[in-house]
Amino acid sequence: MSSETRSCELSAVSLEDSDLEPELETRRGSSVSRKVNGGSILSVDSINGLLANGSPNSGPNMEAHSGFKASPLDREVTVTNSSSEEAGQCVDHKSDLDWFCRSEAKLICSHCAIQGSCNGHTVTPVARRAADVRNQLVDVCEKMQLQTLRIESFISKTLTAKERSLQVEACGVRERVMAQVSRVREALEEEEQRLLEEVQREEERVQQSLLTQRAHWSQALTSLTDIRTSLVHTLTHTEDSQLAVSSKEIGDRVEEAEGVGEPRDSEQLSLDPGCSNSRLLQALWASTMLLGPSGQYCSQVSPVSTAVGSLRSLPLFCPSGASPGPSQDGLIFDERTISPLLSLSGDQRTLTFLPRRARRSPQYDPARFDSWPNALCSPPLSGTHTWVLDVAESFAFKVGVCYADMERKGSGNDSRLGYNDRSWVLSFYEDEYSFCHTGHHFPLRLLRKPLRVGVLLDWPGHTLLFYDPESYAVLHAVQHKFTAPLLAACALADHSIRLLN
Repeated sequence: MSSETRSCELSAVSLEDSDLEPELETRRGSSVSRKVNGGSILSVDSINGLLANGSPNSGPNMEAHSGFKASPLDREVTVTNSSSEEAGQCVDHKSDLDWFCRSEAKLICSHCAIQGSCNGHTVTPVARRAADVRNQLVDVCEKMQLQTLRIESFISKTLTAKERSLQVEACGVRERVMAQVSRVREALEEEEQRLLEEVQREEERVQQSLLTQRAHWSQALTSLTDIRTSLVHTLTHTEDSQLAVSSKEIGDRVEEAEGVGEPRDSEQLSLDPGCSNSRLLQALWASTMLLGPSGQYCSQVSPVSTAVGSLRSLPLFCPSGASPGPSQDGLIFDERTISPLLSLSGDQRTLTFLPRRARRSPQYDPARFDSWPNALCSPPLSGTHTWVLDVAESFAFKVGVCYADMERKGSGNDSRLGYNDRSWVLSFYEDEYSFCHTGHHFPLRLLRKPLRVGVLLDWPGHTLLFYDPESYAVLHAVQHKFTAPLLAACALADHSIRLLN
């Protein structure tokens, strides 16, 4: 058979994803031909000649003209369990299985491709398919070899260098931490020594006052006892005639007794709470409560940096004792307490000031404020707690705490937050901050209006603290011995405020 005849081959397409995939088309009794793989023409006459002259693989140019390319490890070649296929023969046509059908991923003969079940499928010679798979395996092995070299280089160079760098960096960080803690410890030790000395001096002063008062009143008691004894003796043993003319002497003795006076307690006999005031200690205490291991923000901000920032706060105090970390209570506004001047959101966390036309007349409730725009939260608080309010939209509000027995009715000061001895609030009005209690206002000098206000209540430690959650700077702090559980309280006269989780 001539080389021209042998050059006729089955239609094939590239298995790469980017190549076009024209399919082999044959029709019996038709002379239609189709161009495949950039110009190869396969006609019915050529196919018939191919079938008459044997396998397409028998010609020397068949593989050279096939033009097939395998996809990367396309799919496994599947072979049936037929004994003929195991012997390399097609069951249907008894021809060599020297072609691979990509569509069905199996070995076929040329008759299967042209006239059989794989007519019109994408096929390629087995030798070419095997060569492509081998080439792909070679590429994969080369890539794996390169990846192996990169991994070995990463282990030997990068990781080793990182290990050395880690040791140096960790050592530096460790030294910085120790230096910072050492500095804080030194400052605390110095502050502790100063405060203990101040307390000692104050204790000695009070002790001296007590001794002086004790000596004075002991002497007064002796004098008063002597005068009384003398007057009793005059009363019981003096004759009437002599008693009648002893009025001046008796008067002098009575005047002397009256001069003793009444004993009264005074501040001089008590320890001055200001002897323990410490800006540094209070700032570190607040930072520890908010940011320390048991605090709520310990993973967000550095306690050291926060403590430094908190030193800008107003006159501070020394808490009376250590307390556990603050509890982030799920506070909500108690709907029963909401003033008719306010509206409450469905989730009971947002208060909105109502314009006059939108105000309502709710059903009477003894717990409701009926005159002032106040609202209380639940549950009651008696441990260590912290909560935050978003006040960015309001320009007239109060936030703080009050006793549950605070008056709710009427327009007097008893039901006005900050104007009685039952409430403690931070107030913002006419662009000025102040702390309010018993009607007294203590102006606060703040550089800007915080978008949020945080409240830290340490009930066992007798401490109420207001802070800026963004900078953690202390806005104001109060020390008071609370005698009953407290309720978080708010008042609003402009826009809205919201309790945050």
